[in-house]
Amino acid sequence: MTEENVQLAQETEPVQQEAAQAPEIGVTRMFGDRTGYIVWYSDWKAARGLDKYGTLHYLSRKMHYAVLYVNSDVAEETLKNLQRLPYVKKIEHSYRNDIKTEYERNVPDKTRFYGL
Repeated sequence: MTEENVQLAQETEPVQQEAAQAPEIGVTRMFGDRTGYIVWYSDWKAARGLDKYGTLHYLSRKMHYAVLYVNSDVAEETLKNLQRLPYVKKIEHSYRNDIKTEYERNVPDKTRFYGL
């Protein structure tokens, strides 16, 4: 019986080591590359069904648009399917992923001149 326990411990040991070496799963790894679209619609009740095409982030009742995120690998196919819907007026590509979010500080810090 002890030999079985030793053998079982040896079999589970590599699994524990692999789990320790695996990197943490982040948002980008979980979802992959995402593409955002702004979908302009004419019927709010029908637009609530856009969530089956991707992740419906925001739905505006007043301005009649929705923010939809889809996987980049199926974005072309999803775009064609969205354009076929009768309540969709126009679809625009979101440039949020293209905006630079890392800023450089070239201005010197002047807080030491304005001390109390």
